[in-house]
Amino acid sequence: MLVAALAFAALAVPAFALGMQSVLDFAVRFAIFGLLAMSLNLLIGTTGLVSFGHAAFFGSGAYAFGLLMQSGGWSVPMAILAAMAFTALLALVIGALCVRLSEIYFAFLTLAFQMLIHSIVISWVSLTGGDQGLMGGVPKPPFLGIDLGDGRHLAMFSAFCLLASVVALRQIVRSPFGAALRMLRDNPERAAFLGMSIFRYRLAAFVIAGTFAGLAGVLMSLYVSGAFPTFLYWTTSGEAIFMIMLGGITVFLGPLVGTAIFLVLNDRITNITEHHGLVMGSILLVLVLGLRKGLLDYIVDAWRERREKRA
Repeated sequence: MLVAALAFAALAVPAFALGMQSVLDFAVRFAIFGLLAMSLNLLIGTTGLVSFGHAAFFGSGAYAFGLLMQSGGWSVPMAILAAMAFTALLALVIGALCVRLSEIYFAFLTLAFQMLIHSIVISWVSLTGGDQGLMGGVPKPPFLGIDLGDGRHLAMFSAFCLLASVVALRQIVRSPFGAALRMLRDNPERAAFLGMSIFRYRLAAFVIAGTFAGLAGVLMSLYVSGAFPTFLYWTTSGEAIFMIMLGGITVFLGPLVGTAIFLVLNDRITNITEHHGLVMGSILLVLVLGLRKGLLDYIVDAWRERREKRA
């Protein structure tokens, strides 16, 4: 809880005090992709399910929120809740089919559903704008004294959503439900022998992860004032997985560390060279293959080994 509060202060206070556009942009992007990575790690790190299609809920949340706001008659809070409810329902339907499988079959089925939704968005031009995305911007009427059209307010609001989500996910992971998910991850046969429903627990985790990914998509829609098919593409899921691998899978805040590293590297490389993908991929390979675990995983393991030697 203390670490999450410090992370919130590190994001929000400088962004609000300095008002620098670069700081505000980084704060918002960190909140968006940090939340996406944290939600995905509930599946990968806690439940042991590697999803290649997590961006389906990220993009769906962005489109649902954008369409609701463009339709008029929706306040921002109500549209956010409705978009999260939509992604939860979508995750329930997809998860009911996917979580019956495991390992590579689960991963590729989630990818198939993501590409199906991406194809629908591309094809349904009258509703989604096709490959051009939602045109005309996303209205941001003020609520409770918050004007999300102001970069400072958006940065503060995004940081608050990240903090609240991290606290909620922490409570989930530390609850008996989280302990059950870890048991399913480590020994599903034993869990089934004890009478636990593997399907129900995995489906619940899938829906929770999809809902928080939908919230990240809402923040992205507010940030870019629209929604685009790239939000639903497999590369977005791949980036989230890279963030988790960089920061650490077994440490709760690892995905946030990985998000910060990924965004900083991405910004620096983009400013230096046009061959962004080649350089970024090479650096990621060196880091992952060199450490063979996330940064926080490496630090925590080294600290534990040192403490054991002293003992």
